[in-house]
Amino acid sequence: MELDAPARAIDLGCGPGNSTAVLAARWPGAELSGLDSSAEMLAKARRDGPAVEWVQGDIGCWLVEERRHYELVFSNAALQWVPRHGAVFPRLLDRVAPGGALAVQMPAGSDIPAQRLIRQMAAAPQWRARFTAPPVDWRTEPPGFYYDALAARAARLEIWETEYLHVMEGPEAILAWYSGSGLRPFLHALSTEDDRAEYLAEYLERLRPCYPAQADGRVLFPFRRLFLVAYLAS
Repeated sequence: MELDAPARAIDLGCGPGNSTAVLAARWPGAELSGLDSSAEMLAKARRDGPAVEWVQGDIGCWLVEERRHYELVFSNAALQWVPRHGAVFPRLLDRVAPGGALAVQMPAGSDIPAQRLIRQMAAAPQWRARFTAPPVDWRTEPPGFYYDALAARAARLEIWETEYLHVMEGPEAILAWYSGSGLRPFLHALSTEDDRAEYLAEYLERLRPCYPAQADGRVLFPFRRLFLVAYLAS
């Protein structure tokens, strides 16, 4: 990212502060904030992360309420949980100061088998009735969508996708990986531990044929991510 010395920067959806620490190390002179909706994550960030401003809040509310501008608006693997990207991304650019940048990374595999199976199971009658509320789901749009949303106002827009081939020990490892991401809101919306255990067991059985073993018994788990950096003119 070609940004010399941002005076003010914010990490949206900072979680426990891992990405915020990277920003602090790269631009130690910046007035840096980390925003996240989870009190538990922010407690860890305050304990283990850099000495920056940690703010509990929702990204959607922040977009409505925030009036300050930032030389860097940054988000790593969080905006996929925020709906209505057609409205959200121009608003994100509204918060960027002249000469600054919006930098975003999001998973781009909302159509991969591991994610598609979660939705298919949740829509089935035997599961739909067991959810206490509609599960929160994540989605991202094709790269052209974000280009159209940002290009008219950006002085320069860089946008690309990279597919990572994760080598996993087996479908159980994919299940464990997904339990902390795409599966989490679906499990949270189930009312009992027995339901959660049954959901995970059925999901694992459905997952197995989607990711066949290689010669050494491991499986390849392709996962695509979308990156974009939109620069504003000075």
